[in-house]
Amino acid sequence: MPKYAIGLDYGTNSVRCVLVNAANGRELATSVWGYEHGTDGVILGNDPNLARQHPADYLKGTEVVISRVLAAVKRRTKGFRSDQVIGIGVDTTGSTPLPVDDRGEPLAFKRQFSRNSAAMAWLWKDHTSVAEAEEITQLAKRVRPHFLAKCGGTYSSEWFFSKILHCLRTSPKVFDAACTWVEIADWIPAALTGTQGPEDLTVGVCAAGHKAMYNDEWGGYPDKRFLSKLHPKLGGLRDRLRQKAHTINRAVGGLSEEWTKRTGLPVGIPVAVGAFDAHLGAVGAGISPGTLVKIIGTSTCDMMVAPLGKELPDIPGLCGIVPESILPGYYGLEAGQSAVGDIFNWFVNYVQPGGEKAGSHESLTKAAAKVRPGESGLLALDWNNGNRTILVDQRLTGLLLGQTLYTRPAEIYRALIEATAFGALTIINRFEEYGVKVRQVINCGGIAEKNPLVMQIYADVTGRPMKISRSAQTPALGAAMAGAVVAGKKAGGHAGYRAAQKAMSGLKAKVYRPDRKAHLVYRELYALYKQLHDAFGTEQWQGGLHNVMKQLIDIRTRVRT
Repeated sequence: MPKYAIGLDYGTNSVRCVLVNAANGRELATSVWGYEHGTDGVILGNDPNLARQHPADYLKGTEVVISRVLAAVKRRTKGFRSDQVIGIGVDTTGSTPLPVDDRGEPLAFKRQFSRNSAAMAWLWKDHTSVAEAEEITQLAKRVRPHFLAKCGGTYSSEWFFSKILHCLRTSPKVFDAACTWVEIADWIPAALTGTQGPEDLTVGVCAAGHKAMYNDEWGGYPDKRFLSKLHPKLGGLRDRLRQKAHTINRAVGGLSEEWTKRTGLPVGIPVAVGAFDAHLGAVGAGISPGTLVKIIGTSTCDMMVAPLGKELPDIPGLCGIVPESILPGYYGLEAGQSAVGDIFNWFVNYVQPGGEKAGSHESLTKAAAKVRPGESGLLALDWNNGNRTILVDQRLTGLLLGQTLYTRPAEIYRALIEATAFGALTIINRFEEYGVKVRQVINCGGIAEKNPLVMQIYADVTGRPMKISRSAQTPALGAAMAGAVVAGKKAGGHAGYRAAQKAMSGLKAKVYRPDRKAHLVYRELYALYKQLHDAFGTEQWQGGLHNVMKQLIDIRTRVRT
């Protein structure tokens, strides 16, 4: 009988579930459930940097999507039984830490904290802790520079300890009530297996290594003395964090009886160690040495791996070089952009050019496709939500340059797409500057799947073919692979991730190849982008900007004539 695995993908706005055939990766059913709390699942506030989520949405969403998927497969597949499901994998956003009590229950479930956003999950794009991130960076530079060396040289406001320190200072009642803090990538698998108690919790190296400065070389998380220099209570928290982080080829435990009743899945089936959506998206896309996997959504994450035996330099601006964080047996290298799809959504939903109908993504994409590279005379910086890589500075903001009284919405929309492509090229260049060669680029995520214009512009800007993952749900597929691996070969799964990838992943036939003429124009525009990038983003910049507007006009005139 066929064996199946379930992948659960907890995104910014919704949770999705996919049930796949463990032998070949074929997807039998998918379900998506939008989070109920907040605006599109995100709890906002007066501070534009605040972004939280209610953990109740994760639990209700899990029950809904699994039940729907099982019901759909039973309708479509004769003889299907739920005991054919052999394993579950989980991926989430991150860093998205959650304060919990001494039983592992979220503080947001308690009456006194039910409306307190500080007691909820601090979503990855919450940037309220910019000052704390800078403080952590400066302290580490002075006393623990090796901490920073493995996470790109700068600690980010998107990450674990900066968010917790900000909570300590701005919401001390929440901090004092919390026994510990847990990434949702770790908390959700624990909740499914009944192991969420702080003493039973299993944490994954994906979250700990890339966002919390965890490394086995220095005994795990940053030492108590270092954290106490930031605040004595933060040092006290160190005692309540787990001593060891684990890779995704290990099971957290078996599905609990409670969740068997809630979903109809067999009791005891293994649930894999959790990971970030981007990490399991890379696994689902078939990542291997030399392959850059781009997970393109509201933001973008760029993943590469390198063999553990290879000597790697510390690469400034990366979100970590962590042993076995993405794929067991390899170093995991993570980079990314803090906003991509969010930038396009900002223009459509907030600026609303031309009204709701004329200003939709579809209409703007169609019109932008008619604009040739350089024709608009526009150039933008893709920093509307700060810069994740390579500057690691969330205080940076977006920029649009070159507009005139005749600039049209479609031209701006295309310039925003081009800006994200220039940011993507900057990341590729950083990898290669430090000896990590990019031999192919595989894209996945909603934008890669649905927007050919974006993919063609990325090909033209980078001068590289853009390949697309076969699955429209690549992170969820990667999570399902994790479920198949922890189930093991005897149960109908796989002995390891290489076997799982070979059997379950693949690419679409369509490849977006660079247009030579467009690439030549984009090389000129990228030089101007890099000039703006360095001028506004680095302290070392000493040049001028007087040439940029005029060169944009020169390029525009040449293209139009």
